[in-house]
Amino acid sequence: MSNIILCDIGNSFLHFYYSGRIWRENPNNITLKKPDIPIYYISVNPNFEKKLLDSHKKCINLEPYIDIPTSYKGLGIDRKATCKAITHGVIVDAGSAITVDIMEDNMHIGGYILPGIASYQEFYRQISSALDVHLDLSVNLYSPPQNTKEAVSFGILKSILLMVKHTSQTKKIYFTGGDGKFFAKFFENSIFDNTLVFKGMQKALKDIQGKH
Repeated sequence: MSNIILCDIGNSFLHFYYSGRIWRENPNNITLKKPDIPIYYISVNPNFEKKLLDSHKKCINLEPYIDIPTSYKGLGIDRKATCKAITHGVIVDAGSAITVDIMEDNMHIGGYILPGIASYQEFYRQISSALDVHLDLSVNLYSPPQNTKEAVSFGILKSILLMVKHTSQTKKIYFTGGDGKFFAKFFENSIFDNTLVFKGMQKALKDIQGKH
């Protein structure tokens, strides 16, 4: 699939995949200079989607072609694409929000959403200025905190990690997203893969090609 470009349009950036390379671009300054190569995209942001369409003449929305068996109502296209890449396991997309989805034999069993690290920090700031501290990513998660910075850091990280641990049980965990690599190091049965969404999109394209 070297003759196409994939694009995941999020709420902050446009993430592109082409010939094994991944990069992101500001939606207000798209610098992509490959006008003759089609872009297959998914989008959770209509305004950014329009900016892409205005900047490139060959854009195809993959959303109508990405579907997975699930009883979950309202599953976003970005989560669908990521889940399509995995047959069996737990998928943790750790970005501005943290989504956790469970796949079993190519079927989406369910999932949930947590605030991302930055959102947790904002919650603490709203409670009290005394809780407005820099996160200590190296805090000891196995002994009681001894100061406010440790206490806030412990509360944020431990709550996320325990939820994922409870969900995963014996399943392999696939981490992706901006904070995915950090969280993956806490689990022996984990894989960090920032191409999951693109692998799901590639799988959808293969399904389309197989029908024609």
